[in-house]
Amino acid sequence: MEQVTNSPKLKLAIQKSGRLHEDSIKLLKECGIDISNGVNKLKADASNFPLEVYFLRDDDIPQYVEDAVADIGFVGENVVYEKKKKVDVVEKLGFGKCRLSIAIRKNETYSEASFLSGKRIATSYPVIVEHFLKEKGVSAEIHEISGSVEIAPGIGLADAICDLVSSGSTLFMNGLKEVETILQSQAVLIRNQSLTADKQQLLNRLLFRIQSVKKAKNNKYILLNAPNDKLDQIIGLLPGMKSPTVLPLADKGWSSVHSVLNENDFWNIIEQLKAAGAQGILVVPIEKMIV
Repeated sequence: MEQVTNSPKLKLAIQKSGRLHEDSIKLLKECGIDISNGVNKLKADASNFPLEVYFLRDDDIPQYVEDAVADIGFVGENVVYEKKKKVDVVEKLGFGKCRLSIAIRKNETYSEASFLSGKRIATSYPVIVEHFLKEKGVSAEIHEISGSVEIAPGIGLADAICDLVSSGSTLFMNGLKEVETILQSQAVLIRNQSLTADKQQLLNRLLFRIQSVKKAKNNKYILLNAPNDKLDQIIGLLPGMKSPTVLPLADKGWSSVHSVLNENDFWNIIEQLKAAGAQGILVVPIEKMIV
């Protein structure tokens, strides 16, 4: 266990409730950082890492980081771009993925952004929408709404909306359809632009852990048995970190091959391995991956 001293602590702001909260806490736990926060507490200390965690409203996190009330924050990209605060995006965290999209009534036809010309658009993201319209050379009226944006067309408040979309089911239930994505978003780590050298060192240590967890999630550890006469062909299919580990089996003429596969290539390569003669393929999740 790391010794916690009176040296500086890194101050991290995360969402106190909502879609990013649980995944933020989960990521810290996967990084080996123990946070004990009671009900309704707005601040908690890590027991084994020089870290303080502040639980804040998602929309407020960029401001707190810019003002150095917090050194770093976990927040949605959509909020970073909407608030336009002076912070640096350091790392994409891989969770909270969604998209900010334009949606219109189901019975309407949308071919390009000019469809929005002269129309009323309801959104909680007026800055991003205004930038999108300006890029497209479209003049439209933006109505800023803090919540329940999807009901705006149904009650006559707007002709279209721009809102966060995950599955699209909420749009469907409100008689809308998604027609254009203007921003792909996920949780990111942001930092104050004037971190001290000590705080930056702590951030580097935290980033090392986060990146190790992310690499592990994107890869699988595989073990397989291969006939020696097909070994070169099978090894050629495995793009591991460096090269596969090959160990002789008690059964003469066979070897055990250990390697790592990227999640995106996994099924395609597994099929090729089987076709090349690999047997007894085992797939094991990786908890941490240090490269």
